[in-house]
Amino acid sequence: MMGHERIRVQVEGIVQGVGFRPFVYRLARQRQLTGWVRNTSHGVLLEAEGIRLQLDLFYTALNDEAPPLAAITSINRRIIATENSRDFSILPSSSGGGELQISPDCDVCPDCLAELFDPGDRRYGYPFINCTNCGPRYSIITGVPYDRQATTMADFSMCDDCRAEYENPADRRFHAQPNACPVCGPRLYLITATGEVVAGDPVKEAIRLLKSGKIVAVKGTGGYHLAVDPFNSPAVAELRHRKRRSEKPFALMVGDLARAGVLARLDPIEERLLAGPEKPIVLLCKREGNGIVPQVAPANDYLG
Repeated sequence: MMGHERIRVQVEGIVQGVGFRPFVYRLARQRQLTGWVRNTSHGVLLEAEGIRLQLDLFYTALNDEAPPLAAITSINRRIIATENSRDFSILPSSSGGGELQISPDCDVCPDCLAELFDPGDRRYGYPFINCTNCGPRYSIITGVPYDRQATTMADFSMCDDCRAEYENPADRRFHAQPNACPVCGPRLYLITATGEVVAGDPVKEAIRLLKSGKIVAVKGTGGYHLAVDPFNSPAVAELRHRKRRSEKPFALMVGDLARAGVLARLDPIEERLLAGPEKPIVLLCKREGNGIVPQVAPANDYLG
């Protein structure tokens, strides 16, 4: 009979808010291991018990197959006394002293994008769509460990459909703390400069205002973005006047790499950066005749 052991593993780094506990849960079930996993103020702590070979494969996979948004800085295990536990579970988080690394906010993932633009999906057009592989993290936390009650989502009770996703180990949103939908989550609205709510669809109305030369302040989880039509010279000039920024370049937002390639020249590294989960501002060499007004990046050969 092969050796039977129990190990305790401490994992530190960016391992909360990235689907690490669901990942551990699924991995343990695949290896027919028992035990538990929980968030702590230091990271993730787990115990796993089973056949020694399966434990070794499980431990290797913790690092090699970690979720895409995870960043493990240390992982340590030690053998402890067996308990003959019957299953593997996700335990409530434990608190205590320590410094915890939280994932930065991440751009919407391809799976969520597909749902966002699918008319048959219940989250069709929902601006706050997210899952364990994407969405807000750092900007919504109010405390640690990272659980829903320690985020700004605490006031939004999940509907039955969202709760079912949250509790299903096979679902992409298993233990996704910002999980929400149009029924139970935050809503989008548009208000005037004097605080009056604008009637109609907020996104369509915002687009109409931008096309008419208006400046729209887009409030996100981390603050405001001031948006303006970069093809409208008077509108860009007005934004510069209001912000008292005569020369500082403005960054551009585009929907995809194809559109970015129309405005600027892209090499493979720049494409990879733009398409990455961080979605950074990347400086690209301008294309002639791209239509962007010079005031967006005056006296500059590059666009952000």
